[in-house]
Amino acid sequence: MNKRVEFIDWGLTDYQIAWNNQEEIFNRTVAVKTQNRTNSAHLDTPNYLVFCEHPHVYTLGKSGHPENLLLDESELKAKNATYYKINRGGDITYHGPGQIVGYPILDLDNFFTDIHLYLRTLEEAVILTLKDYGIESGRYPGFTGVWLDADNDKARKICAMGVRCSRWVTMHGFAFNVNADLDYFKNIVPCGIDDKAVTSMQSELGYALDMNEVKEKLKNHIASLFHMELV
Repeated sequence: MNKRVEFIDWGLTDYQIAWNNQEEIFNRTVAVKTQNRTNSAHLDTPNYLVFCEHPHVYTLGKSGHPENLLLDESELKAKNATYYKINRGGDITYHGPGQIVGYPILDLDNFFTDIHLYLRTLEEAVILTLKDYGIESGRYPGFTGVWLDADNDKARKICAMGVRCSRWVTMHGFAFNVNADLDYFKNIVPCGIDDKAVTSMQSELGYALDMNEVKEKLKNHIASLFHMELV
């Protein structure tokens, strides 16, 4: 098992460029696995943990409903936002500045081959990061992601998740609202859930967070939980 993981921060990156880059890394990793299987080779498969932010963009997962985007093309343009139908699971979500978007591109054969455990472990890393700032969070039964007050009628989501996994290689990932502009969520039915609110660390704490500091804490929690060797 290769537990070395290359950490990369792409910074503010156009969504299409990030998607293309993900696909390239994903395909390279799958190609190594195919070579190992067909040629009885023993090449290590690479692992990557990518963080970035995106300009305003809405993305719709393959099981999503287009009607959950409440804007037409002209309204998208007016809000300086773009829209993509993509190949992850889940419904519609928003990405934008002030949000940590994480793309773990991992060969789960290097860690554990359990997609539910994979999602729960990513959630736990976010939960621990929030705890570092005194924010209590948890899971909402029946839904992915990280929530605040999940046990009552004030439930609100702070981190959304949608992943793709093929041959145990992952791509796409999570969107963690740190200083995100929550007004953009009003233009969608987030993740297809029309009766729950969305929040951010800034909204909960009343001040803007240092993005690099939050990234560092989150990165370290992910590495610890997965027993990664970050490089």
